[in-house]
Amino acid sequence: MSTTTTMTSPDFVRTVANRYASRLQLCCPQTATSYSLVQTIHAHMMTSGFKPRGHILNRLLDIYCKSSGLTYARRLFDEIPKPDIVSRTTMITAYSASGNLKLAREIYSKTPLSMRDNVFYNAMITGHSHNSDGHASFQFFNEMRHQGFWPDNFTFTSVLGALALIADNPKHCQQMHCAVVKSGTGFVTSVLNALISVYINSASSPSPLSSSLMIEARKLFDEMPERDELTWTTMITGYVRNDYLDTAREFLDGMSEKLGVAWNAMISGYVRHGRFQEAFDLFRKMYALGIEQDEFTFTSVISGCANSGLLQPGRQVHAYILRTETKPAAEFSLPVNNALVTLYWRCGEVDKAWKIFNKMPFKDLVSWNAILSGYVNAGCIEEASCFFREMPERDLLTWAVMIAGLAQNGLGEEGLKLFNQMKLEGFEPCDYAFAGAITSCSVLGALENGRQLHAQLVHLGYDSSLSAGNALITMYAKCGVLEAANCLFFTMPFVDSVSWNAMIAASGQHGDGARALEFFEQMLKEGIFPDRITFLTVLSACSYAGLVEEGRQYFDMMYRLYGITPGQDHYARVVDLLCRAGKFSEAEDVIKSMPFEPGALIWEALLAGCRIHGNLKLGIQAAERLFQLIPQHDGTYVLLSNTYASAGRWNDVARVRKLMRDQGVKKEPGCSWVEVESKVHVFLVDDTRHPEARAVYKYLDELGLAMRNLGYTPNTKFVLHDMESDQKEYALSTHSEKLAVAYALMKLPPGAMVRVFKNLRICGDCHNAFKFMSKVVKRKIVVRDAKRFHHFSDGKCSCSDYW
Repeated sequence: MSTTTTMTSPDFVRTVANRYASRLQLCCPQTATSYSLVQTIHAHMMTSGFKPRGHILNRLLDIYCKSSGLTYARRLFDEIPKPDIVSRTTMITAYSASGNLKLAREIYSKTPLSMRDNVFYNAMITGHSHNSDGHASFQFFNEMRHQGFWPDNFTFTSVLGALALIADNPKHCQQMHCAVVKSGTGFVTSVLNALISVYINSASSPSPLSSSLMIEARKLFDEMPERDELTWTTMITGYVRNDYLDTAREFLDGMSEKLGVAWNAMISGYVRHGRFQEAFDLFRKMYALGIEQDEFTFTSVISGCANSGLLQPGRQVHAYILRTETKPAAEFSLPVNNALVTLYWRCGEVDKAWKIFNKMPFKDLVSWNAILSGYVNAGCIEEASCFFREMPERDLLTWAVMIAGLAQNGLGEEGLKLFNQMKLEGFEPCDYAFAGAITSCSVLGALENGRQLHAQLVHLGYDSSLSAGNALITMYAKCGVLEAANCLFFTMPFVDSVSWNAMIAASGQHGDGARALEFFEQMLKEGIFPDRITFLTVLSACSYAGLVEEGRQYFDMMYRLYGITPGQDHYARVVDLLCRAGKFSEAEDVIKSMPFEPGALIWEALLAGCRIHGNLKLGIQAAERLFQLIPQHDGTYVLLSNTYASAGRWNDVARVRKLMRDQGVKKEPGCSWVEVESKVHVFLVDDTRHPEARAVYKYLDELGLAMRNLGYTPNTKFVLHDMESDQKEYALSTHSEKLAVAYALMKLPPGAMVRVFKNLRICGDCHNAFKFMSKVVKRKIVVRDAKRFHHFSDGKCSCSDYW
């Protein structure tokens, strides 16, 4: 017998095939070296002339697919003349695992019906289910049954998992339940677990039958012949998700086996629903019983500490982790460190958050977003901008956090620029990004930009977003269009305490204190509990409108009815309320009754009131305390200097200004701006840089003559420099707000409302002048200063001269 005949004999081929099969067995289970090893074996087959068939080819395909050699696996698959159902199923499973459903469907469509079997269909159903395409998974299930294939327990487990993703109709649950019973798989634990998940997910949808669906899930649980860890965890998670925390706890306490996954689900539920003390108690009990605590346990507990502002318990958990986890794995340390970074910045320790972030052996996008949020929240915008530029990757949250941070720190122009840059880089803005951009428009008073963003929101379908809606309310209110803010509020599909707070603040800032209090009372009737921000806005509204008695009542209501302990900012609002009304002795009594030492906010409110009423003695005392607390704050020097100037004590004015120079403190220059034809025009006092400055001054002179004919006389007491009378009148005429209003009157169409914004408090003479001006030009003039709005119309102001 020749050698050639021997090498091609069936026995020899079988022997060689078995030898290669045993070598390929060395590649299982698949590891990092499996791919190179299988390539070596495959190469040896090719060079030796051996042509693999059947199970050898399928084994090669399987190892390539599971060893990240999917491209090579496809090349091998394409070289097979007639790939069998095993190889086709292997490729479908591999493509599904990599998320490439398009190529999986390509192989599916090219597989003849005569070759298909249950495993083949299960691979398609499972692949689409795992890739969150529940509808497609369900379509393949229906096609499988239509082609005469009988679903098995693996089929039902997969298709029920897919249905859990899309279930929003109780009928779907009942229909699949019937199908499971008819198939004879109603006793299989994995199938029943999946069916329970479908009931629970459907119960989470906004359906009036949600409670009955949970009852069905419980009935199914009670009738199960066998339950495993997933069964208990699914039920506990389901009750937690549907807000039945006490029932979930009963389940947990009734478990004979202490499963860590179930305890984690319970702790997570407590944290998510704000029941932090119960979460901490369960965490301690978990430790006492010796139940293993993992990264899910610690991240939930740390998140609870962060959300409730409990820094000390958070530190204790951190110390415990450092003691017990000496060599934590990456999958443990990364989420736990991310949670710790959030804990420390939320509790005001951004430096500690930075130290943890800086020492992290592994960082992901969550890590970068957490530290970025920390610096933005702390107002450290320069540092946040550095982080933003250094980030290796960004997502929508990154952009939204940075845009909002810029806007909230007064950098509206930079916020809008970043919003546009985000779109240029291919990111489709989410509603939170829009909210940040809209807030930027609020800061700038850029009404037209804000309106354009509003239109884009509607076009993209985000008009029902709560965060964007709240931002729009504030934008319209801060741009002087209170009617639009009201209309938006009353047409929003859903409002929360932030929405109500925005409307209370808007009404107060526009001088309608009575309307602000109506909003507050209606908020209470709607069953929405006020928070500390609500009372800040209410007290501010009372202060702007001079509603002293109402302000006192609401301040007393804070703790007595709602258990909200007043902070320094609330006391400052009360002091401001009393001082504006000239009730200085009562304001002093409030300061003496405070449970803590008065800070800068209190003395600033007192000094501002003294400036209004000329209370020099008390004003000097308040200024001295401010010089001790915030010596570099320009507002103290300016208010004290203005108080001296109003009393004609020019030597003291000079002394304060010299002290200011010696301390190196610079006064913030007053400026006003107005939007005309989508362009913002900025004016400073005595401005000559604007290209149309000469025309503006000429127009002001013409207006001045008409205003004098109606009785206007410049009030030179508001000139805070010692100069001749005619010089004082000229100085008043060059104030930035007058220049901005005059420019708008020149450029805007006849009858159009004028909206001007100023960074400081409006001058008293300008306030009087605008009343006359509104009568002369027969237009409404709206001026927003650092504190509030003034609506001038037909010789009157909305503030009734109480400001």
